[in-house]
Amino acid sequence: MNKLLTLALSVSALVIAQSAAAAPVTITYWQYDYASKVSTMNDLIKKFEAQNPDIKVKQETFPYDAYNQKVASSVPAGQGPDVVNLFYGWLPQYVDGGFLQPLPAKDFPVAQIEKNFVPMIKTSKIGGKYYALPTSVRTLALFYNKDLMKQAGVPLVPRTWEDFIVAAQKMTKGNAPRYSQIGFGVSPDGQDWQMLREVLVRQYGGTPFTDGGKKVNYNSDAGVKALTFYTDLVTKNKIGVTNYFPGSNGYRDAFIAGRVGMIIDGSFAVATIQKGAKFNWGVVPLPTFKGKSVRGNFGSYWVNGITKNAKGDKLAASIKFVKFLTSEDTMNTWLRSVGEIPASRKLSGTEALRKDPIYGAFVSSLPFASSTLFVDEAGQRQAWLDGINMVLKQGAKPADAIKKIAADEQKILNSYYK
Repeated sequence: MNKLLTLALSVSALVIAQSAAAAPVTITYWQYDYASKVSTMNDLIKKFEAQNPDIKVKQETFPYDAYNQKVASSVPAGQGPDVVNLFYGWLPQYVDGGFLQPLPAKDFPVAQIEKNFVPMIKTSKIGGKYYALPTSVRTLALFYNKDLMKQAGVPLVPRTWEDFIVAAQKMTKGNAPRYSQIGFGVSPDGQDWQMLREVLVRQYGGTPFTDGGKKVNYNSDAGVKALTFYTDLVTKNKIGVTNYFPGSNGYRDAFIAGRVGMIIDGSFAVATIQKGAKFNWGVVPLPTFKGKSVRGNFGSYWVNGITKNAKGDKLAASIKFVKFLTSEDTMNTWLRSVGEIPASRKLSGTEALRKDPIYGAFVSSLPFASSTLFVDEAGQRQAWLDGINMVLKQGAKPADAIKKIAADEQKILNSYYK
């Protein structure tokens, strides 16, 4: 009887052990709620799980405006994701807070990363280590409504800022601030503030930062000219108004609705515009000034990192998932479904992509795209928004506003680098 009982217990224990061994490891992935990214990730997760039947991935998403705070409050408490999608500009805060693990060097060799990925991703190298990697990168370009241009009698797509203003004025209908149609979707809190700081300052002969990004350098003649040019679009040239459509993506929504002639946006917007726009549209590189050859662009990206919560089997599964998300196969899927440029040097440099009528404008900007390291992306963005509003809403002089912006951003940098 005892032998039978012992045998039964042994068999039972073996069954339980086999069952436990067969149970898949479940990891949680977080990203912000952007329709094309979420649906694409759902498809990618299915593909990853088919390739790795011992791993399950649970995707959770949150509204963009609440996303950063949600991650920052959950991870330290031992909750939330194992793998997280973050804006590269947030990395210093997450690394300093101990929220992220360095990507294991044996799985992600630094030399291999820098050989295979486009140069701008070096911005996310902190203390000689990579804590996260992107699937894709983005640059900015000028989206334009071909139908509105034709109706307004604009013969050619503007390639200079001077022609841009003329074209935008022809496509603007009504009087400020109640326009029935605007030539340019003004959006300081969209991509405009980045374009102002990273493109216009350089095109006027300045450099936004010195000392490896530790010192603000745009409180200068170039900075004043850049802010003057941008705010003049509203106050002097009258080609648009802020918040024409409500919301942080209002400029894009208005363009898709056919009420805006041109917008400056990132390559990530391509899929959304393709899906929503019911008119003929196109994309060209950002303009330059007449007689000047200085180009510039803002390069940015979102990265996938592994949080401190992933340990043991979850860590091993997370490493596999990040490898999958940064593979060339996934990059190609992301390009087709979301519209962002592959982060691979090889893929982003293909002749087909360079000559593509949509993506070519973004790819051609990669060589001169700057991806400034943020130490507090939200705070630095707010400094610029406050300064722009000083001019547009309070009537301040651009010189006074740029001085205030520079002081506020320098304070943020000092607090980090001290």
